[in-house]
This record gives sequence, C-alpha cells and structure tokens, in this order.
Amino acid sequence: MFSWQFVDWCWCAHRFSHDLCGKRASRQAREIVQNIGDPQEVIIRLVLHGRILTMNKALQKRQARPGGRFYYPDRLSNGAEVHLPAETGYHAVHSLRLGVGDPVVLFDGHGGEYKASISRIQRGIVTVKTENFVDRSAEAPLELVLAQGLSSGERMDFTIQKAVELGVTAVHPIATERSVMKLSGERATRKTRHWRKLAIAACEQCGRNRLVPVFEPVRFDVWLNQQTRAPAPEELRMLFSPEADGKLDGFPAAATRIVLLAGPEGGLSASEDDAARRWNFQPVRLGPRILRTETAALAALAAIQLRWGDF
Repeated sequence: MFSWQFVDWCWCAHRFSHDLCGKRASRQAREIVQNIGDPQEVIIRLVLHGRILTMNKALQKRQARPGGRFYYPDRLSNGAEVHLPAETGYHAVHSLRLGVGDPVVLFDGHGGEYKASISRIQRGIVTVKTENFVDRSAEAPLELVLAQGLSSGERMDFTIQKAVELGVTAVHPIATERSVMKLSGERATRKTRHWRKLAIAACEQCGRNRLVPVFEPVRFDVWLNQQTRAPAPEELRMLFSPEADGKLDGFPAAATRIVLLAGPEGGLSASEDDAARRWNFQPVRLGPRILRTETAALAALAAIQLRWGDF
C-alpha cells in the first residue's frame, strides 16, 4: 500500500546510504526499496544494510598497516615538526593508509632513529612530529663492499636491493667487457639516482639507520685503479668465479673489511680476471653449481655474513 511515510523512509534511507558510503551504497539502497513492497520490511533491510556497511568500514580501518619507517633527508631532532618528501608522504597515506595520530619511525641516515607520529595531513603534505631518539643500530661489525658488474633488466635492481638488506656498506656498479647494459652521461645519472632510491627503500624496510652509498658506474679498469695494490691488514678481497678452487673456509678467520667482486652475465673476461688477481683478489666459488649473477652475489654476501659478520 502506498503511503507518504513510506516515501519519506525511502528517501531518508537513500540519503543515509549515500552519506555513509557514497553512490554505490546509495544504488544498493534503491534496489532494496524497488524490490520490496512492504514498508516495514524495507526499513528492517535498510537498517541491516547500513550496519553491514558500517562494520565493513570499521574492518577496513582495522586492516590499515600500523605505522611505517621513513628516511628523512635532513638532520632530525627531538620535538621537531617536519614535512615528509612528497613521494614519501604519498606512499604513507595512499599505500600504507596512515592517518593523523598514527605512529611512524624516522631516520636521517646518521645513526639511530626517532619515534614520531603524523600530526597533520593537508593538501598532500604530510607533517610528522618527532618524539624521542632511539639509539638503535642494525649495522654489521663487518665493512662489506660489493663491486657488481652491470647486469641487464631488473637483475641489477634486485641485486642492489637485496645486498642492502644483507648488510653491504657500499655498492660499486662496474661496467665490464661483458656487461650487456651500457650506461653513460644522463642515462648513467638517472640509473644511479634510481639505484639510490632502491637502497633507501631497502634501508627503510630492513631497519637500517645508515644509508648505503651507491656510486656512479665506472669502467672496470678505472675502479680497479682506485684500489690500493695491496690490501690493508684484516682486509680480504674476493673474486667470485665458478671455475675457482678456493672456498670461503680457506680465507683467514679474522677480517674487518671484505671487498667482493662479482661479474655480470657471463662473468669477467680473461683479462679482467687476470687484472683482479694482480690486485690481490682471491678467486672463490660457491659449490659446484653455476649461479646467475644476481644469485651469486647474494649467496656470497650471505655466506660472508655467516663467517665474518653477524649471521
């Protein structure tokens, strides 16, 4: 039976659903009204519908990720209020779904970190207020340097990201004779900037508070001539080679600095291999299997951390 009271209830339900969850919920409310003739049943269905939507919104809110770790490019201090870089702020709000009052952690790359919270979000600018400094370190006691031959595609990205997570203290991209990727000029600058962003993101993810420098790519001979001919005391130089006879357990047990040289796809050329050996890089292999370039470097780093680092 038609009644104006029924029309009023339908209109209220339509506005209620629209205000609660937008146009989609409003359409669902209209469908309920159109398919059911009894006003009493319509009211019950709409109330249940509204409660379900409210519960869904609450569940979505509870599923938001609790906090995040972010690098801040300037020096931090207790009680400081800073604006996150635009890209970092966008990630915090739209990817991590953080809001005002949510706790975060900031670090400036000079050691330690700051507990903080988001104090304001306005026009895409995320403001964070630091609270107290925490003197925490995730650095290994070993200085571990990776000199990686340029590899193609996403392999270089993957190697740098995971090497940072495994505790390297510096990454040197090396252009070798067999490197498929050729970089120079502006393209090399863009790639280096991209790799440094990957290293920062890896530090944020793995809990490191000191940034890992990623140097601009140079030719193999240029990089080799930058090294001293003889290694310093307690420094080990390793050259990954699937044809080597040496293993990690053949190196001295005491070391505070290790430089690992890994070639690209196809490895180093014969002349590069000979030059590295003249600079006291000792060839080493990781088992009888032939490993891809990205696998070889990461497996070697993990094994080195197990023997000389903090694994």
